[in-house]
Amino acid sequence: MTKKLILLCLFFSALSFASAQSEIPWWFRLEQGKQLFRSGAYGDALIAFEDARQGRIQDFARMEDDMILLLSHPDVRLIGDALDIIEIYIAALHETRAARALSELYHRVPRDSLGGSVNRALEELDRLKGYPEAEFWLGETYWVEGELSLALRQYEKAYRDRSLLEIPEFDVEILYRMAELHRVRQEYQEMEMRLREIISGTGPTQEGRDMFWADNSMIQIRAAMLRLMENEGIDRFLVIYRYENHLTERAHRLLGSFFYTQGRYTSAVEHLLFSFLIQNTLLINQALLAEFDFTYTSLSELFIFINSRPDLMALLDQMEYYRVLSYLASSLQATGRTRPAAELWAFLASRADAGVWGDRARRNSLPIVDVPIELP
Repeated sequence: MTKKLILLCLFFSALSFASAQSEIPWWFRLEQGKQLFRSGAYGDALIAFEDARQGRIQDFARMEDDMILLLSHPDVRLIGDALDIIEIYIAALHETRAARALSELYHRVPRDSLGGSVNRALEELDRLKGYPEAEFWLGETYWVEGELSLALRQYEKAYRDRSLLEIPEFDVEILYRMAELHRVRQEYQEMEMRLREIISGTGPTQEGRDMFWADNSMIQIRAAMLRLMENEGIDRFLVIYRYENHLTERAHRLLGSFFYTQGRYTSAVEHLLFSFLIQNTLLINQALLAEFDFTYTSLSELFIFINSRPDLMALLDQMEYYRVLSYLASSLQATGRTRPAAELWAFLASRADAGVWGDRARRNSLPIVDVPIELP
C-alpha cells in the first residue's frame, strides 16, 4: 500500500467515523480490525484501527467535556478541588453524564491514585484518550504494507502509552516488534537496546524485568552460575538451577545469538546461558506435570520423555533449541570453557533431529559466523 493510498484510507475513515462510532464501540472496532488484518484485508483493517483510535479519543474527550461543564457551574466552583464532595453533588442532582465519566474513570484508574482531586481526575481523563492497542495494530498494518518508518512510529506511540494497555505485559511484545523492525532495517544498535530493555527494563507491572539482570548486584550470582557449569558440567548445572521467565527467554536468545555472530563471545555466553536455562526449565516442568515422580538427572534422560511428546518436539523448533545449544557451545569454547562446550557438542551429535547443528557437532567443528543475525 502506497503512502498516498494510506492517506486516502485515513481520509475516508474520518468521513465515515462520525456515523460509524455511534453504532460500534471503539473497542469492538479494534476487534473488527484484527479480523480484517488476519484475513489480509489490510486497507479495511487500517480504517478500522484508525476508527478505534479516534473513537476512544472522542469518547474520553466527551467525558472530559462533561466534567468541565459540570465544574463550570457557579455552585460547583465553590466546592473547589474536593472530588468526594463533587461526587455527592453529582449523585444528588442526577448528573448522569458526569456520573458516567467518573464511573469509566474509576473502572480504569485506581480511585485512591487521584488523591481526592478533581484536577487529577481531569488529567486522567485526558490521559485515557491514548489507545496503545490501536497504535500497535496500525503499526502491524503499516509494516505488512512495507511502510517501516510509519510502523516504527506507531510502535513507539504504543509503547509510550503502555500504562494504558489492557494486558500490561503486552508492552514486552511491543518491544519485541520494535527490535525485529530495527533488525529488518539493519539498525543493530537500536535492536540491541530494545532487547536489553526487555530484560532489564520495566513495564507498568514489572512483568518485563529479569531479576538476574535487574541491576549490577546480580553480576556475582550470574558469574557463580557460569562457574558451576564450567566446573561441574551441564547436567549438574540443570540439577541446581531452574529459572522460569518466558517473557525474557527470546530476548536472551536473540541477544546471545547476535553477540555470537559479532564475535562478542563473553556477552554471548551470558545471554545464551539464560536462554538455555529458561528453555530447559520449561521442558523439565512439562516432564514433572506428566510424571509426578520425574527427577532430572541428565539431558539425555530428559529427552527420552521429550521424544514421546510431539508437542514438545515442535516446541524445540519454535525455541530454536539446538541452535541455542550450538551457539552456546561455540561461545563457551571461545571463552576457554571446554568442558561444558564438549558436553553440549556430544549431546548435539547424539540427536538425529538436530539438523545442521547436529551435523556440525558430529564434524567437531567450531561454526563461527560473522554475518548479521537473521532473527526469527
